[in-house]
Amino acid sequence: MSNELYNILNDMAEHLNVQQMKKLQEVLIKRLDEPNKEIEFATNETYMNMFLTAKQIEGCSERTIQYYRVTIENLLEKTDVPIRKMSTELLREYLSEYQLKNNCSRVTVDNVRRNLSSFFSWPEEEDHILKSPIRRIHKIRTKSIVKEVISDENIEILRDNCGTLRDLAIIDLLFSTGMRVGELVNLDINDLNFEERECVVYGKGDKERKVYFDARTKLHLQQYIDSRQDKNQALFVTLNSPYERLQISGVEIRLRKLGRKLNLDRIHPHKFRRTMATRAIDKGMPIEQVQKLLGHQQIDTTMQYAMVNQNNVKTSHKRYIS
Repeated sequence: MSNELYNILNDMAEHLNVQQMKKLQEVLIKRLDEPNKEIEFATNETYMNMFLTAKQIEGCSERTIQYYRVTIENLLEKTDVPIRKMSTELLREYLSEYQLKNNCSRVTVDNVRRNLSSFFSWPEEEDHILKSPIRRIHKIRTKSIVKEVISDENIEILRDNCGTLRDLAIIDLLFSTGMRVGELVNLDINDLNFEERECVVYGKGDKERKVYFDARTKLHLQQYIDSRQDKNQALFVTLNSPYERLQISGVEIRLRKLGRKLNLDRIHPHKFRRTMATRAIDKGMPIEQVQKLLGHQQIDTTMQYAMVNQNNVKTSHKRYIS
């Protein structure tokens, strides 16, 4: 496909859905390419841009698209082989060299593999290539590291020493709902349903879902809102005038400083999310429901967050097997 056709598709990307874009591409190629003209294949860069445009249409965040871009550009800088002719052996060699050159972990290399797998799946689905060359490169085995959670005692220590009604409400909301910090700072006061103790958040790709908070969180949220003197509709704002919406970095810095002050190890927003997931699993919530609460597309992702308490495994073994 020519660059001119790609430019037309790129211009229309924000106006059409995925199926409409596919149909437009089909019609443009059929009607505008000369029938007797020698077939011109897209350049590697064009394939990359087409893939990124498709991901943008699907609702991927700018951060995710940039991650895809960097990964693909790194590959294309190392080879001048056309996308259509890249082999499994070439990609295996690239991943091996990437790990050696960057001295990175298997987890990092597998992330690169997953991004490239998504990239090569796209031209396969669009019939630009017959088969993705990375399909036969399987997931790279990595060590399962049990990540720490915040203990019940430390949660209470944080609550008792946070210092402001706002910070207390933030801690309770993160711990109770397991929402992402980006979802938290985007909340408005009107997003809260205190009667049902729930709110709607917009996760990755602007996917909407409901999360739920407990009675203690409800009371602390109401106390914080009632104490405010500003007119900002944002749920969490800065402590001083002009009372602007709190940013992700503001929440991260506040919690990190509080953790260091109390000699608690690595207190950050994502740790509350992992703690909530682990706690829910330990108390018997089905993993599928935890997956829905966290807004994960793949249940494997949920399992990485929720490392089941070993003491509970021991208790269950005694109950069901011993």
